[in-house]
Amino acid sequence: MIQKQEPTKVLAAVSDLFFSVKLTEAAKRAGLALEFVKEPKELLEKAGAEHKPSLIIFDLNLEALEPLKLIGKLKAKAETKGISLIGYLSHIQVELKQQAQEAGCDMVLARSAFSQNLPLIFKRHSTSI
Repeated sequence: MIQKQEPTKVLAAVSDLFFSVKLTEAAKRAGLALEFVKEPKELLEKAGAEHKPSLIIFDLNLEALEPLKLIGKLKAKAETKGISLIGYLSHIQVELKQQAQEAGCDMVLARSAFSQNLPLIFKRHSTSI
């Protein structure tokens, strides 16, 4: 008997409603369980949960969430440091991109490049175990 596996979980710390819809549709097509988080504490709890996500997406301009601090915390903990972290920002924010990479963000993309590569990014994470 084949046991049905839970869909791979992805967390998204984004505030843009239009972009949220795009993420939701791409996640559905890739067979991923996408969950949006609004609070730093909530994100850290869900990242360390039993069914932890394979990917966390950060809008690096979402200051209320303090993404750079969160990225550092996630990479510092043994149980969450293996989670892939992808951040997106405006293509002109070179300094923020460098800060995010230094904090431990695995991939930092311009919003347009992230949006364009979203199906590929989700496909890659839907097959990880």
